[in-house]
Amino acid sequence: MAASSRQRSTIAIIGLGNIGGVAAGCLRAADRQDIIVCVRQPIERLYLERPEGDVEVPLRALTNPADAKPVDWVLLCTKAQQTPSAAPWLARLCNSSTRVAVLQNGISHVERVAPLAGDAVVVPTLVYYNGERLGADRVRLRHVAEHDLVAADDADGRAFAQLLEGTPLRVLLSREFSTLAWRKLLINTVANPITALTLQRQAVFRREDVKALCIAILEEAVAVARADGAQLAEDEAVKTMSTLLTYPPEAGTSMYFDRLAGRALEVEALTGAVVAAGRRLNVATPLNAALLTLLRAVSDAASAG
Repeated sequence: MAASSRQRSTIAIIGLGNIGGVAAGCLRAADRQDIIVCVRQPIERLYLERPEGDVEVPLRALTNPADAKPVDWVLLCTKAQQTPSAAPWLARLCNSSTRVAVLQNGISHVERVAPLAGDAVVVPTLVYYNGERLGADRVRLRHVAEHDLVAADDADGRAFAQLLEGTPLRVLLSREFSTLAWRKLLINTVANPITALTLQRQAVFRREDVKALCIAILEEAVAVARADGAQLAEDEAVKTMSTLLTYPPEAGTSMYFDRLAGRALEVEALTGAVVAAGRRLNVATPLNAALLTLLRAVSDAASAG
């Protein structure tokens, strides 16, 4: 049963791609809040394919930030490199009562978004579900882990978890958010670059030579994470690779889909973050630096084209 109008909070979702499309579809189907999507092109309905049963939901869409008003929650679902483009939306949607949940990759959510969000509270999250945009009005959800999102076990994190109650998206609350953020980045350090550069989905990680390369890349990133204070296991690289191999072989990654579509890649928030942190902490990252050079070349060509 939908919440009454007096109890319904307002949620604005910026970005209706792989991640934002799934979030919008799940929240709209649960019908516990008033959902607004902030997009470039008008959209009236969204079809969500999900294991729990497909749904088609109506959407209220805004295409001009000038039409936006302050809301209770903003879900920022753009790619990390697109964050500056969300500034006009955040300026209109945020006030001192707003929380901004950042559903982006990387390890610097608050630093990246807070300067654009005014007096709003920025709530970092980690996204584990696999979203795939199948068309302008269609998106697919795959659950690939025991939980779909992670938030810090504090008041803001718990409020975020409550926001998603009644949806298929499962939220883990953790007091070790920074370590989990590095663990998520470790997965992205290999999953995104390798799928994007090979133009293959997760099945590519079943190759023994690719596994060996990934573990070497991960060992570098693990050393950086430890130097940054992350509490990681001695065999963290092998464990990360084992986790990656539990994902469906037909699943893609955001960087893979971006390359297929000829879009710029989310380079700096992923491999770039590892290399930058390694430089800051005096940890060598030659394999990650090599990946970064290749990914930047691909991304720059897409931007120029």
